[in-house]
Amino acid sequence: MEIALAVVALVAGLAALVKSADVFVDGAADGAKLLNAPPLLVGMVVVGFGTSAPEMTVSAISALRGNPDLALGNAYGSNICNIALILGLCAILRPLVVRRSGWNFDLPVLMAVSLVCEIVLLCFGAGLSRGESFVLLGVFAAVLVISARRQMADQSAVDGTAKPSSAGPDGNSGLAAAAAAGAARRRALLVACAKTILGLAGLVLSSRAVVWGACEIAHALGVSDLIVGLTIVAVGTSLPELASSVAAVRHGEDDLAVGNILGSNLFNALAVVGLAGAISPMETFDAAIVWRDLPVSFALAAALWIFGRPRRNSRDGTLGRAAGVLFLVGYVAYVATLVAAARAA
Repeated sequence: MEIALAVVALVAGLAALVKSADVFVDGAADGAKLLNAPPLLVGMVVVGFGTSAPEMTVSAISALRGNPDLALGNAYGSNICNIALILGLCAILRPLVVRRSGWNFDLPVLMAVSLVCEIVLLCFGAGLSRGESFVLLGVFAAVLVISARRQMADQSAVDGTAKPSSAGPDGNSGLAAAAAAGAARRRALLVACAKTILGLAGLVLSSRAVVWGACEIAHALGVSDLIVGLTIVAVGTSLPELASSVAAVRHGEDDLAVGNILGSNLFNALAVVGLAGAISPMETFDAAIVWRDLPVSFALAAALWIFGRPRRNSRDGTLGRAAGVLFLVGYVAYVATLVAAARAA
């Protein structure tokens, strides 16, 4: 009976997830246009961090229960899933534009964070202390501020090149038209905010149902916590990113799709892991996280940086279908490795 309920929660949660993603992306994209905010910044902050709420919830709960393997497996497994599975699938559906700003700053930061975590855990191997966790949270805040300033500066430069519109000859009619336009803009902004909030709430609730159902099924089959964290929970908590990115690609919002993944991965590596360690220091964890999962996470970020590099005489880069296929093949190989490890255990 409990397994049947888990299957129902999994299927219903998936259906609600897809619909919530459409509403969420529509609201975020509309809000970005009305506020004249860079879509990549909205993708990183609103969509990327908002859809990472399930990872934060799962890792925080895992830390409170003294289960560091599930907390770390969820965070790093989600990062692997985000690039290899989600961006791979999106690139196959339609080649994605990778903005130079994300290629110059966000991807190198993501690679640096993965590399530093790898070195610290490999060399000092004593777990993640509360002090180190607060350092991660501080780095996350600094990265967020720097990225926001860079994106707003880029947008201001673009706006500065635009020609100002000419005013109409009739001052009174011009003022009346401006007032009407302002009122319409405020109403549209309220609608966009409502859609964003409702869509995010639906994403979080439906993803929780999916994760619960998947975990119940996995535990009934006797799978270890680390494998569950790296596969079932990681994919489950990445479903909002998957649904949001696919919806963004369908709407032609490449910046939201790519920014969603970059923001989510930075959020997972810094804020999710940092919060979990701040709640409960991780004194011990499975060594496979250091020699297998963190290197894979770093390698995928490096591959995205290489494949998405701007071409000669081009301001931005493109993640093509061939790269998407390679990412998907890599993810299948990674999951196969995890399955083999689970069987050997």
